[in-house]
Amino acid sequence: MVSAPAPVDILLVEDDLGDVWFTRDTFEYYKVGNALHVVNDGVSALRFLRRQTPYEDAPRPGVILLDLELPKMDGRSVLAELRADEQLRDIPVVVLTNSQDEVDIIRSTSLGASAYATKPVDFDRLIEIVRRLDDFYLTVIRTHAT
Repeated sequence: MVSAPAPVDILLVEDDLGDVWFTRDTFEYYKVGNALHVVNDGVSALRFLRRQTPYEDAPRPGVILLDLELPKMDGRSVLAELRADEQLRDIPVVVLTNSQDEVDIIRSTSLGASAYATKPVDFDRLIEIVRRLDDFYLTVIRTHAT
């Protein structure tokens, strides 16, 4: 009998408090069993991932949900740094942003984004994205990594 994969931690890098609330609420509604950690700027994201002050005890996320438009360091720069870092480059990054600009999509993909999704405008669309993340990244990737 195959047991269900253990939940993994998810890092949401998002500065819009409404989007953070919306994402948390959707995870709760959908009963996603994965822990959601939130930082609100690019510098904090890298500190969290590198376990630097004040995130020394931060877990290694199994997936990063990354907004592109962030204070202190934008998501494109965060993604570039992640892919250049041997310790972090293998973490799947889903760009979750308002931008539908083809340049952002191409650049995110060339920087190594695992997926690119525009932020949903409704609850049902976010649930669908969360469900697909749960099914693919948090089950398929986790299962193959163990």
